[in-house]
Amino acid sequence: MSTDVSPASHDPKNETKAFDPGAVESAAQRYWDDSRAFEVDESSDKPKYYCLSMLPYPSGALHMGHVRNYTIGDVISRYKRMTGHNVLQPMGWDAFGLPAENAAIKNKTAPAKWTYANIAHMKAQLKQLGYAIDWSREFATCTPDYYVHEQRMFVRLMKQGLAYRKNSVVNWDPVDQTVLANEQVIDGRGWRTGALVEKREIPQWFLKITDYAQELLDGLDALPGWPDAVKTMQRNWIGRSEGLEIRFEVVDEHGAAVEPLTVFTTRPDTLMGVTFVSIAAEHPLAARAARSDADLAEFIAELRQGGVSEAELETQEKRGRDTGLRAIHPVTGEPVPVYVANFVLMNYGTGAVMAVPGHDQRDWEFAKRYQLPIKTVIVPDAVRDALAEIGQDLIAHKDPMQSALGGAPAVDVYETSAAVQVVEQFQQGIAEQAAFTERGWLVNSGEYDGLDFQQALDALAERFEADGRGARRVNYRLRDWGVSRQRYWGCPIPVILCPGCGDVPVPEDQLPVVLPEDVEFSGVASPIKADPNWRKTTCPNCGGAAERETDTFDTFMESSWYYARYTSPGAAQQVDARAKYWTPVDQYIGGIEHAILHLLYFRFYHKLMRDQGLVASDEPAINLLTQGMVIAETFYRDNGDGTKDWINPADVETVRDERGRITGALLKADGLPVQIGGTEKMSKSKNNGVDPQLMVGKYGADTVRLFSMFAAPPDQSLEWNEAGVEGMARFLRRLWTAVHKHADGGAAPALDAAALNAPQKTLRRQIHETVQKVGGDYGRRHSFNTAIAAVMELLNHLYKFDDASDNGRALRQEALEAMVLLLNPITPHTSHALWQALGHAETLLEDLPFPQVDESALARDAVTLAVQVNGKLRGTIEVAVNAPKDEIEKLALAEPNAVKYMEGLTVRKVIVVPGKIVNIVAS
Repeated sequence: MSTDVSPASHDPKNETKAFDPGAVESAAQRYWDDSRAFEVDESSDKPKYYCLSMLPYPSGALHMGHVRNYTIGDVISRYKRMTGHNVLQPMGWDAFGLPAENAAIKNKTAPAKWTYANIAHMKAQLKQLGYAIDWSREFATCTPDYYVHEQRMFVRLMKQGLAYRKNSVVNWDPVDQTVLANEQVIDGRGWRTGALVEKREIPQWFLKITDYAQELLDGLDALPGWPDAVKTMQRNWIGRSEGLEIRFEVVDEHGAAVEPLTVFTTRPDTLMGVTFVSIAAEHPLAARAARSDADLAEFIAELRQGGVSEAELETQEKRGRDTGLRAIHPVTGEPVPVYVANFVLMNYGTGAVMAVPGHDQRDWEFAKRYQLPIKTVIVPDAVRDALAEIGQDLIAHKDPMQSALGGAPAVDVYETSAAVQVVEQFQQGIAEQAAFTERGWLVNSGEYDGLDFQQALDALAERFEADGRGARRVNYRLRDWGVSRQRYWGCPIPVILCPGCGDVPVPEDQLPVVLPEDVEFSGVASPIKADPNWRKTTCPNCGGAAERETDTFDTFMESSWYYARYTSPGAAQQVDARAKYWTPVDQYIGGIEHAILHLLYFRFYHKLMRDQGLVASDEPAINLLTQGMVIAETFYRDNGDGTKDWINPADVETVRDERGRITGALLKADGLPVQIGGTEKMSKSKNNGVDPQLMVGKYGADTVRLFSMFAAPPDQSLEWNEAGVEGMARFLRRLWTAVHKHADGGAAPALDAAALNAPQKTLRRQIHETVQKVGGDYGRRHSFNTAIAAVMELLNHLYKFDDASDNGRALRQEALEAMVLLLNPITPHTSHALWQALGHAETLLEDLPFPQVDESALARDAVTLAVQVNGKLRGTIEVAVNAPKDEIEKLALAEPNAVKYMEGLTVRKVIVVPGKIVNIVAS
């Protein structure tokens, strides 16, 4: 017979003592659903607390990363409600995106149908895990009643000049006919089709995130609750830099002037070391030169293959072609060659860089390959001091590239003094090993010799600003957010392309522009591009024939403001006044892999809504917790052709040593050995994922939740180990047994705290020490693993407590009630049932106060002190809290193990640290 804890039939005395997780969890979930326990509104007089985990993509099934993420959020949510907060924990679905298109092709279905089926399945899985979610706020981002609001925002941003269209160089997959993100380009080929990726210049829509660059940077200082690692990554991505913008005049091979080029440099102190200029393949000067140079034109065409990510450009072999053009050095007037280089992007800066190979490693590699001059113009302190000592311009004299510059040594010096050696070794390092990229002191720089970085910057800025060839600039690495994608399954961009009027925003009263869902999708072309009836429309300005924009939004658009929509379900506008009650999010939870793009756009979009008067705060989330990955063992067999057949851990029998390390593995199906591949992030590619649904079916949701919180701190990687899951199941059974064994004795009497004997005082102190620790672990530290360990330790103490007196039974009741409530945020189903078994009516435990510490119970009559001999722990003693120093010394000197280690020695000193240790110094 299964346990029934429904209100009508519950009677603790008639319950079976067997722990049936399935029945316990079904009963608790039924009670929560019937009472709509976790639906909240803004009418509460309690302080609000908005706890949010990053919304999932409806891929079809939860994975253990989901379980960990949402359990962390659930623990925090339930704990905050028990500590008197009005807690919002919502859930929705990040439903647009390329995976749905790929699944539609594979399964010969429409992306919408696949998506909605997955949402239904994953929602059932989430409910099975018992999360305290307000499901009345659920939405999917692929529905018109959601995306109409971002369309309206985009229309308004267009009118304000914050959204615009321009040509941009992108990764283009010629088979899928779509733009690929940098991470979707693998070895120069499309990740899905394997086609050679092209760099193509096409019209793209952008949001002016750069207008908010400085605010986004400054705002990081106001986020003490965000991990430093995330803030550092965002600072680096925004990349604020100060320097000079300098204009170089350019001449062709005949010496005739052509259009000048502008560079931005953060190292103007190296200007006198410029030996060439690099430009992007898409630069207008490159196109000009290629018109009369077939080899250059072919090289530029070749550069259109491959990706456009900075990471790829940094690691690939440096390649270039001389354009035949010459840039005129703005100080010396010397001509230097202009090269098209494969590491310069038109989208970054001005598409041109001044190349200083002596002091930039990328330029150094390029110069070595093409035998271009490498000139040293910056030296460190040691070289400056050496030059001052010998009084010679050895930098110019010993420069291995001096002859290439057409110069001759000013003096003939062959001294072998230590100073000369310092200079020569420095020169040799630049010539043969690497560029010197640190700041230092200028040499070989004419009138600027001897200046440091700041002095050179000031002097050159004054010079160029005076003659109109340059100026100080603040620059950002951050580029405007490209929000358009050439895909079908996304929110339509609400723009009408009119031959006469240009880009016209769709009038707000004509929104939403609805994406058709009942389509045939082959993946070759977007159904809305291929459907003339969908494209054709009239211009709202002139009434003439026009077409709709067929690009759709990047899915980061939907995930940048979803948190705000949760606050205002059913609102006619994007959000209403309720958003100002709930925002900012008090605790945001998600993987650190989202540190840059999602979290930066998340912050940016919040500022857009703030500036529209929709929210009141500057930042969307006060605190951020980035949970670690879930990792698991991998196993495989070699296929003989260089590939591996990865085998799921569930299909493998392992042999382990006494420390639990795997020493062998056999495939269960055939009993033959498999290779051990190490521990890696759970993934489909390595086939080492564990199905949460199977684990819940086998052990119960609370056991899975308990393990996911116990196995590691939330910000560290969690190694999946089914033996650990079994351990958590045993612990819950022990707690279940302890509660029911106690309940079988009938109602416990009231506690007489004044009459407690020594063992009873000890147990009560242990109860309240546990309450104190768990409260701190939940609330301040988010250290859920140590909170669970503390409750386990208390249960162990309780099992050793053999006292059937009235006060003994009262203490047991207090201990068990405390453990049930302390574990409720993590194991809510089990706590729900055990609370009733302890004699209470069925209720929502989150509405009960979290256990409070009784400070009087923490008082100790005695303390345990460590006894050290010459700094090494040798034993412990127990003394009265207020024991005098001489008594403590006497007990320590008599401690048997300490006596053993003092044999043959003379005690020189006894140091007593009150309440902690006694150190005996002997020799």
